[in-house]
Amino acid sequence: MTDLYIQMALALAAVVGLIFVMSFFLRKRQSKPGIMNVVSYQSLGPKKAVVALGIGKEILLVGITHTDIKLLKTYDKDDFEAVPIKEMSDKLIKLKNIKAGLHESK
Repeated sequence: MTDLYIQMALALAAVVGLIFVMSFFLRKRQSKPGIMNVVSYQSLGPKKAVVALGIGKEILLVGITHTDIKLLKTYDKDDFEAVPIKEMSDKLIKLKNIKAGLHESK
């Protein structure tokens, strides 16, 4: 009976060890840079957002809703970095306020 418990404990230890080894290799594999990265993300409400995606030397400004994804504008990386973050943030806040005003007037 004791042999059965020892065998079961060793099998459990082997499975747990295998899980840790696989997670180590998967984590290393996922840390490689991909073709696309998220430069910025701004939520505009539930299930609505504007995302800046970096792909190569371009920045794609994408609008996302729960039913649709639309390309809003394309920038060169140099042009996008030249726009101050504060200015972009202010514009997004103004858009949010306009949206809120439209919902209140209904």
